[in-house]
Amino acid sequence: MLRGKFFVLIMQTPQKERTITLKLEPGYGHLLRMNHKEVTSGYHMNKKHWNSISLESNFSDELLQELIDESYNILLASFSKKVQQEILEGRS
Repeated sequence: MLRGKFFVLIMQTPQKERTITLKLEPGYGHLLRMNHKEVTSGYHMNKKHWNSISLESNFSDELLQELIDESYNILLASFSKKVQQEILEGRS
């Protein structure tokens, strides 16, 4: 969570599957869903911007870390330049 807003959610579905849900650019999220069966539209989230990834799968740890960073950067960019600077200077 960053300034009261989520960029990542880790949860367990009713089917007991652990997932991580990340905010991604719509086109990139769509591409990931088409190329990785582990990636689905965000569970109980806006399906255009949020994507869920099964943590029970063999999804690449490196790619997952890149996606977490991307989700953080999308949220960071949504703040004003002043707030971005405060966050980057550790004054969040």
